[in-house]
Amino acid sequence: MTIPADPRLAAAATLLRLHRREVTGLAAQLVVIAKAPVPGRVKTRLTPPFSPRQAAQLAEAALTDTLAAVAQVSVARRVLALDGPPGGWLPASFDVVRQRGAGLDKRIAAALGDAYARLPVPVVLIGMDTPQVTPGLLESAIRPLAAGTADAVFGPAADGGFWLLGLRQPDPRLVAGVPMSAALIHRRVRNPGRASQYDGTSTSSSRPGR
Repeated sequence: MTIPADPRLAAAATLLRLHRREVTGLAAQLVVIAKAPVPGRVKTRLTPPFSPRQAAQLAEAALTDTLAAVAQVSVARRVLALDGPPGGWLPASFDVVRQRGAGLDKRIAAALGDAYARLPVPVVLIGMDTPQVTPGLLESAIRPLAAGTADAVFGPAADGGFWLLGLRQPDPRLVAGVPMSAALIHRRVRNPGRASQYDGTSTSSSRPGR
């Protein structure tokens, strides 16, 4: 007989593992939502003029740079919410979870919720191709959440979308069912009694996970 796993026990086990490793970083976790860089499945809006192989190479380069920046941030946990198989571009310091949900809004909501269910500390989510991201920029977004001085942080993108979304206590209702626009997402997280702050405007070649 198989006994179903208790998510509370899983969270406690994760906390114990982190304690044993003597993690002294920020009490938060970083989630990268991404597609595996497989030709024909990524950056399809760039084909043409690029070939599917060239588009996949661009996606892999962007994902590699993003993961490298995240790997340099000292946090309790790093997660890759992945659509597709992992490859040699994946650093060892990431937990890989499968994306779930139909539509980008539900996939983002699930990635935030699943991360928090596994480890109940603030969650900051970014996409796979934000070329300007740096460890320092990510830390500046995480600190208000970890310190409890903000309930949400938000990074609007120049194209009208967003490149970063962080929540102290993720609530899927803030994201699920909302079109992926900066104005609508920011309106949701800026509810009365909920602190929020912008964390830089940026550019990207697509929206999170595309």
